[in-house]
Amino acid sequence: MAIIGEIIKRVIDVNGMIAKTASPVDAQQTVLRDLLERAKSTAFGRKYNFDAILADAEPIKAFQSTVPIYDYDSLHDEWWHYLHAGHENITWPGGQRFFALSSGTTSNSKAIPVTDDMLDSIKKAGIQQILSLKNFDLPPDFFEKDIMMLGSSTQLQEKDGFLMGEISGISAANLPLWFRRFYKPGHKIAAAKDWNERVSKIAKNARKWDIGSMTGIPSWSEILLKEIIRYHNVDTIHDIWPNLRVYSTGGVAFEPYRKSFETLFARPMIYIDTYLASEGYLATQKRPDTNAMALLVDNGVFFEFVPFVAANMNEHGTVKQDAEVLTLADVEEGREYVLLISTVAGAWRYMIGDTVMFTDKERGEIVISGRTKHFLNVVGEQLSVHQMNAAIRKVQDTFDLKITEFTVASIIKNGKHINKWYLGADKVLEPTSVTELLDAELQRANKNYAVARRQTLDHIEVEIIPVDFFYQWSRTYKKMGGQTKVPRVMNEESFQQLEDLVLQLQGAEERQ
Repeated sequence: MAIIGEIIKRVIDVNGMIAKTASPVDAQQTVLRDLLERAKSTAFGRKYNFDAILADAEPIKAFQSTVPIYDYDSLHDEWWHYLHAGHENITWPGGQRFFALSSGTTSNSKAIPVTDDMLDSIKKAGIQQILSLKNFDLPPDFFEKDIMMLGSSTQLQEKDGFLMGEISGISAANLPLWFRRFYKPGHKIAAAKDWNERVSKIAKNARKWDIGSMTGIPSWSEILLKEIIRYHNVDTIHDIWPNLRVYSTGGVAFEPYRKSFETLFARPMIYIDTYLASEGYLATQKRPDTNAMALLVDNGVFFEFVPFVAANMNEHGTVKQDAEVLTLADVEEGREYVLLISTVAGAWRYMIGDTVMFTDKERGEIVISGRTKHFLNVVGEQLSVHQMNAAIRKVQDTFDLKITEFTVASIIKNGKHINKWYLGADKVLEPTSVTELLDAELQRANKNYAVARRQTLDHIEVEIIPVDFFYQWSRTYKKMGGQTKVPRVMNEESFQQLEDLVLQLQGAEERQ
């Protein structure tokens, strides 16, 4: 009998029942007051007179009218660059040991401060996720199984007296002691810098572990699972890890990967979505009857929401200073918002770059709908990643096609604007029918796109390529593993790199 697991499950059930928070709106007001109180003596707090904001009868309104909206570049240029020189008490009390290197889909690198308070916040968020497992009807022995955490390397690089790495690597390097007995692949393998080396070592050692749950970005998790299956010459991952029940995803929308993932499993899986960004752990799925995530409203992050409409955005894809900004009390379900956060790492009214939609305002539940800079609007098409994902799902279902990666760019061909798509799929189809369906679905879902197709967007082109072409592009121009993601909308430079690589790889295949 799983005695330890039974005890852990009972503890989770009891804590889950008693760990009731205030309403999300009330919790957020408390968080903002705490942030302001703790940072009032920093250089940032003194400049914007946090004492006066705290004394105001309506501190949220005073905060919004006093503190400007920042993106990474403006916050770094004005404030965070002092941190790299060793200054403290700039935007948060004290200093920090770590910087999180952003490895998202933009080309510009970012080094985001990670304070001890932020590490505590991330650990608390992990505990909240564990407590929420009581809602997923898992057996007691699940809580004795190992947890595979596929992130970036835990071997952090030292620079100017600080340790730098991706947030998943920093978090894994600072796991609480009680959790380390469950953590796989373990510190030694996780510290390997080279992605392929990590995958090879995990595959080699896979049979030694009894994995019950796995977490990681879908694209790299799928590569790992396929390599384990290939290495051991088995049919599914459950031949190696028979007790694997839960996959925690994050970083990108999971739905485009679901069809491909399910071919790797022998039995149904529980999928749990999470939202761990370089700037903090922001949300996690807490119940099984939804694919939405609950904002962690009582965990050192204050959230604001800017309606994602042209009037609120400038030509660079950042929020205007005079934009309409809402709090959790004022949002509407089904509307798209640009997310702003203020955190215990000293980010203030910071545009993280993601757009979200509320599915349940009372529970504070959201889905990530896209990125502000992955919004395709060159000739008025106004396509969001959320709409692209939905159209791709329709293509997958109609043609029984597993599309693991895709990207699109607006290009000029023969003097006319077109949208060029690359779909990374498990088989090659004649693209005409796929193109027609994709175009029709986008027109049905988005009236602005439909108008653009009649007036300014001449046509769309779709090319179906092996998904490995995308990963070879990542190897060549980005990097493999960790939090690196293939952008759903590419800029001109990246798209040209991909096109050149596709032609090169196709030529190599034809010569074989």
